[in-house]
Amino acid sequence: PPAVFPLSCAVQSYSWGKVGLQSEVAKLLASGDPLVRIQPEQPYAELWMGAHPRGDAVIRDNRIPQKTLGRWIADNPACLGAKVKDAFQGRLPFLFKVLSVNTALSIQAHPNKELAAKLHAQFPEHYPDANHKPEMAIALTPFEGLCGFRPVEEIVSFLQTVPELRALIGEVAAEQLERSGSDDPRGVSAALRVCFTRLMKSEKKFFVDQLNMLVKRISQEAAEGKDTSASNGDLLLRLHSQYPGDIGCFTIYFLNLVRLEPGEAMFLGANEPHAYLQGDCVECMACSDNTVRAGLTPKFIDVLTLCEMLNYTPAPSSSKIFPATQSQLDPSVYLYDPPVPDFAVMRIEVPPAIKLYLVSAVDSASILLVIQGTAVGTSTAAASEMTLRRGSVLFISANESISLHLSSPDGMLLFRACCLL
Repeated sequence: PPAVFPLSCAVQSYSWGKVGLQSEVAKLLASGDPLVRIQPEQPYAELWMGAHPRGDAVIRDNRIPQKTLGRWIADNPACLGAKVKDAFQGRLPFLFKVLSVNTALSIQAHPNKELAAKLHAQFPEHYPDANHKPEMAIALTPFEGLCGFRPVEEIVSFLQTVPELRALIGEVAAEQLERSGSDDPRGVSAALRVCFTRLMKSEKKFFVDQLNMLVKRISQEAAEGKDTSASNGDLLLRLHSQYPGDIGCFTIYFLNLVRLEPGEAMFLGANEPHAYLQGDCVECMACSDNTVRAGLTPKFIDVLTLCEMLNYTPAPSSSKIFPATQSQLDPSVYLYDPPVPDFAVMRIEVPPAIKLYLVSAVDSASILLVIQGTAVGTSTAAASEMTLRRGSVLFISANESISLHLSSPDGMLLFRACCLL
């Protein structure tokens, strides 16, 4: 039976997604399958490439009796590779995605395994499984997100230039952070926890009043042509226009703004506060839906859990960019290998001069996504040759390889998710 085959992947049309053909997700869908009709008004937020029960990929090979990837893996668990199969109970350990972000996603963090198990046991309706959910985003277009706590001096500077923020946190907590010294990291984290928790738990009416005052003041300053960067004015007005009256607007004074250029990545470990703001990325994550949210969202909010669990270690935004390492064996491959066992991602840049490229075998099932270029793929494990173009997605069983016969003049760009144990 074929062990390498094309997939047709699930789309999620969450309200924060880019609409119609502005969305990278929609563009990939449209070029990957000419029969797909893109609705110009609909958001195309996420493409799910994997075997998640809420978005199981459909197998595009009518010689295979199983209709979806999840069913096929359940019947052929050896395709995962022996180590992966044993380590992850016969399931694909990762979910690979493309995200197209138009308006901000909620301020959130993902629990570690211990907390995930506890939350799932107590509140299964909000926390659907007991797994952790580390994730990594790799930019396809310029990408922005909030990630991790800013260096304390930046937060203190905002506390001194944004009186509305100071009012919400209160004088005692603000002074505690101002006095905390860099020689006492535990004291800094404790002070930061108090400040952030006071912000997130402030009385709704009080914070809406303060937010309105702040937005009014910044809008006036901006209209007069003044520089509002000391109050992070541009981002404040943008988030407030997307989520008016939302406490999440104030988190910009605590969290780093991280900007990624195409090919740059950020890794979000357990308990790292984050919110994607705009742009397109490929994302890989452990297979879980556990998210603890606290703002910039109409969804269930769990402020207490979030404030308890967060990692309150301040660090500069530059430290949030996760590096890729170029492979010694194959200079076309750049590996993003985060400090978790569940997944790794390869960026494969085939230069125009190469007309025959081997996607090499790894000891793990993998999913391959074509971002640019065209080729005919052949594999001893495939039923027939496969046409690969922008938006094509292939499942590759462990220890199988594919030869790409390139037909595009400008090389290829591919991303491949796998599990390197």
